[in-house]
Amino acid sequence: MKQDELTSQLAVFDVVNAPGVAADLSHIPSPAAVSGHVGMDQIGSALEDCKVVIIPAGVPRKPGMTRDDLFNTNASIVQSLAEACAKHCPEAHFLIISNPVNSTVPIFKEVLEKAGVYNKKHLFGVTTLDVMRAKTFVAENQGTDVNSTNVTVVGGHAGTTILPLLSQVEGANFSDEDIAALTKRIQFGGDEVVKAKDGAGSATLSMAVAGAYFAKQLLKALNGEQGITECTFVESDVTSAPFFSSKVTLGRDGVETIHPLGELSAVEQQNFDEMLPTLVAQAEKGVAFVNK
Repeated sequence: MKQDELTSQLAVFDVVNAPGVAADLSHIPSPAAVSGHVGMDQIGSALEDCKVVIIPAGVPRKPGMTRDDLFNTNASIVQSLAEACAKHCPEAHFLIISNPVNSTVPIFKEVLEKAGVYNKKHLFGVTTLDVMRAKTFVAENQGTDVNSTNVTVVGGHAGTTILPLLSQVEGANFSDEDIAALTKRIQFGGDEVVKAKDGAGSATLSMAVAGAYFAKQLLKALNGEQGITECTFVESDVTSAPFFSSKVTLGRDGVETIHPLGELSAVEQQNFDEMLPTLVAQAEKGVAFVNK
């Protein structure tokens, strides 16, 4: 984000170490000014006048953990950050990376709504890493240029709620075995990283690239660039789930158009039908957490 030409001010916040990270970032040559803020007593100065807030806060997964296992710790963190955002930058656009996204985004909405400042066009769950994994794995499978490979990934951001629409990949030729293997790998790609790091964390570098990419795309749209469409987890009526990730065209005020899913294959329809109740339940879990 420091290198993006549309970033004018970059405020770094954490409960520890933020000034050091800010000092490090400040040496990167770009017009963006950088400030560091540490501790909840400084969060107001970090958030004041923010147009976009990116929230990757929380604890990472360890081997054997699902994203939902992070719920209790990360739900509290996201709730406290949402309360601060409602107070200090209620009109900002909020990009939620903190897992489990299927629950933390509904938590964020519930907090903003209680404060009377919720705008459904301004709240996004960042599912971009699922799309990037899909592009990478499909290109490897098909022997195609990854930069020209496009894969729509819908649903949520956890396990089987992640639904890559492989039937819609232009020019691809998948066997039934390919579809089964690729779908599972895209859904559980994060587990590969958690296992490989052997308890030392989860995806950080690829997640940083994905988060920054989506934030930069949103900044372009907010600045007036047209035709920017990305998969993202937003309040939606595309399905019976209150939040759902699908293709969304971004505009000057955030969410501009939420696109339908298009035609699904029989396998995709079955996966969709099976995962939807889980997605609904995980959203309800987030809402119940705030209202407990």
